[in-house]
Amino acid sequence: MSYSQESNFYLFQNQQLLAIDYGEKVTGIATFIPGNDPFPLMGERILFKSKPQLTKSVIKQANELDVQALVLGKPLLTDGRVSDMTKKVLSFGQFLADQSGLPVYLQDETLSTETAKDRMKNSPEFNFKVDLKKIDCLSAVIILEDFLKANDSDKLD
Repeated sequence: MSYSQESNFYLFQNQQLLAIDYGEKVTGIATFIPGNDPFPLMGERILFKSKPQLTKSVIKQANELDVQALVLGKPLLTDGRVSDMTKKVLSFGQFLADQSGLPVYLQDETLSTETAKDRMKNSPEFNFKVDLKKIDCLSAVIILEDFLKANDSDKLD
């Protein structure tokens, strides 16, 4: 994967990042460690019970991995408009930022699940099949890859 000189990759290249694909059933996470490509934490799917429970689980992972920033997928409609889910994710992101003390950056995640499905269908790693138990973590990788390629970042205050 190549990055432009203005990309977030160069701003965050020395930081460990944790990406979050928020879901009201399952939340997927992925990490970026300097010197490596983003990778999914397949064994770390988080089943959603409540916002505080999910926040606690994400903070636990962030602490264990010693991450310096969080990247949260921001779901938008395909025309770029905000949806009810966007509002829920923004609320979760602000709560997460307040509770963790870590900076939380937003990354458009439009069609990340579809991209993850396509990758699975075309990868021997997934036996060329969509694995619903791993799709959320792979979506988190895509969110993280898109964030690192982007030339700007949208940080929650």
